[in-house]
Amino acid sequence: MALPRVLVTRRWPEAVERVLAARFDTTFNDADRPLTETAFVSAMKAYDAVLPTVSDRLPSGLFDQPGLRTKILGNFGVGFNHIDVAAAKAAGIAVTNTPGVLTDCTADLALTLMLMAARRVGEGERQLRSGEWKGWCPTHMLGSQLSGKVLGIIGMGRIGKATARRAHFGFGMKIVFFNRSDVDDDETRAMKAEQMKSIDDMLAASDFVSLHCPGGAENRHLLDARRLALMKPGAYVINTARGDVVDTQALVQALTSRSIAGAGLDVYEGEPAIPAGLADLENVVLLPHLGSATSETRTAMGMKVVENITAFFDGHDPPDRIA
Repeated sequence: MALPRVLVTRRWPEAVERVLAARFDTTFNDADRPLTETAFVSAMKAYDAVLPTVSDRLPSGLFDQPGLRTKILGNFGVGFNHIDVAAAKAAGIAVTNTPGVLTDCTADLALTLMLMAARRVGEGERQLRSGEWKGWCPTHMLGSQLSGKVLGIIGMGRIGKATARRAHFGFGMKIVFFNRSDVDDDETRAMKAEQMKSIDDMLAASDFVSLHCPGGAENRHLLDARRLALMKPGAYVINTARGDVVDTQALVQALTSRSIAGAGLDVYEGEPAIPAGLADLENVVLLPHLGSATSETRTAMGMKVVENITAFFDGHDPPDRIA
């Protein structure tokens, strides 16, 4: 019996690629460049499984094509707003993701961004490297501390809780949060985390706001100009979720006018392009989507995909099926 044909759309950790090559008739993207939509159509007519990631775009029109062979999309990542999941499901194509394994490293990065933004780390390094630093003085590059401040979290799932835990027990931060469903468990009670009735109330109460909600139409521009105006003048926005959750131009305006103190961003609308205005600002930290970028996590993500497609082709329901 022939092995299922599998296409991996980007290069993955070597250990995972070895497993894929051993279990399936696998094709790798040696150029490691995102596929065009035309290339995706061809791939889905030629392969039993396609393994995409966040750099790929799979709109509804992709699934309207005749003669599709693909039966499963094993997404490399927990977020899947780059895939029209409803259209995939209507076409009879299963979709899976990789939850759980990137919780800690993404929470670590959220805290990294908080510290970098509040302590003006990027600005300080740029000053030093350019030779502009004139030496220590009492008023040089004053920032803000995390200890004792209020952290507001939008989306109290795995990553939101992990971020809150680090902030509360590591820095003594008070935790408030907004979540669409009630969250009342031992972990949130141990942190004395307070669930707010609305995002607006949470924003007004917070010194730092960290986003941990899904992207897509439901949450597009969740943090817009009106909501940014509710934040404290000394507050910071931290986004390790999805770029479209924040209205970027409204954020640029808030940062430019100093109506908020700063921001730390790891994700962007339309990435890898950086939205106009952001790179010119000193009060924003910009990272190139590093949330899950540890060798341990990326390998674990890849093995999650292997587990999902192996189950599927063995006739079982994939453990991380979303459609």
